[in-house]
Amino acid sequence: MTKIKDIMAKDVETCSLLDNVFEVAVKMKENNIGSIPIVDGDRIVGVITDRDIVTRCIAEKHPASSKVEDIMSKELVTVGPETEATEAANVMADHQIRRLPIVEGERLVGIVSLGDFAIRESLGKQAYIALENISESYFRNKPF
Repeated sequence: MTKIKDIMAKDVETCSLLDNVFEVAVKMKENNIGSIPIVDGDRIVGVITDRDIVTRCIAEKHPASSKVEDIMSKELVTVGPETEATEAANVMADHQIRRLPIVEGERLVGIVSLGDFAIRESLGKQAYIALENISESYFRNKPF
């Protein structure tokens, strides 16, 4: 069985509570990523996504100089590095998330995305199932 530590990205871009939303957005652009964990030292305290910036900052007319703490998601869903990859994919599907921080205690040690599952042929099915569940829930709740 594949452990999540075997497929997670270990070199994770982060921001701190001292950064503002503009600085997070610039880092997202520079690194072509849509999610950045927010850390206090090594301890993960939140995650901010491009969607958080749009819905909680721009759409609510907050300035780009807003503190990340005011915009970030604070209720974290995480798993440890020894978690089975299939279990991590199920966690992502159950919680409707596309990126999952990997922690030891409260210390951020990596991150895994649906794409990390998809590039491993043996785990591609888990990525498909997780994405299908995330997308199905999203579209089920939208009046088109």
